[in-house]
Amino acid sequence: MKRVVFHLDPVSPFVHLAFMRLPEALAGLSVEVEIRPVLFAGLLKALGNKGPAEIEPKRQWTFRHVAWLAQHHGIRLDVPAQHPFNPLPLLRLLLAAGANRHHTELVLRHVWEGGHDASDAARLAALRAQLAPARDPDGEAVKAELRANTDAALAAGVFGVPSFELEGRVFWGLDALPMLRDALTGSAWFDGPAWADAGALRPGVQRR
Repeated sequence: MKRVVFHLDPVSPFVHLAFMRLPEALAGLSVEVEIRPVLFAGLLKALGNKGPAEIEPKRQWTFRHVAWLAQHHGIRLDVPAQHPFNPLPLLRLLLAAGANRHHTELVLRHVWEGGHDASDAARLAALRAQLAPARDPDGEAVKAELRANTDAALAAGVFGVPSFELEGRVFWGLDALPMLRDALTGSAWFDGPAWADAGALRPGVQRR
């Protein structure tokens, strides 16, 4: 059985879409999926990038794109009342409860269904009661685990979410799911030098 690490942060609409599409993408395969919450903002900061919602034209395109993707794939997606929002309480709650598929789905539906405020204190309290975390989401152990997850993701070459890690390779984004499946089913393309050669190309001009 092969193992895939799913790096996610519920702040991203593409995470919600990829999560909902993942069962279909992996149908018929013997795969263990580890869901690993990471702080997307931490990835961006470490790599000197801005998030899509921080660049106005890109923000507009992103939400038009995900709205189309949601209806195209038959997935419910309602943009929360405030976006971007601080996902730390949700990430820590998910880690404290155990980031299995059921708990992750509850967190993602909390954010991406209904158009509510994902950071609303009453809603967060209700979600916490539903998840019944065995650990304290505000405890130092959970906070340290989230930092460690984010650091490990960076070390593995993860630069955005959703990302899927398989045998030392990182597949980024909703549209990488067919590529991930191809790798899992033993495509010959991944056996030869094509993966390494494609990634070895270097730009002739770099912006400073």
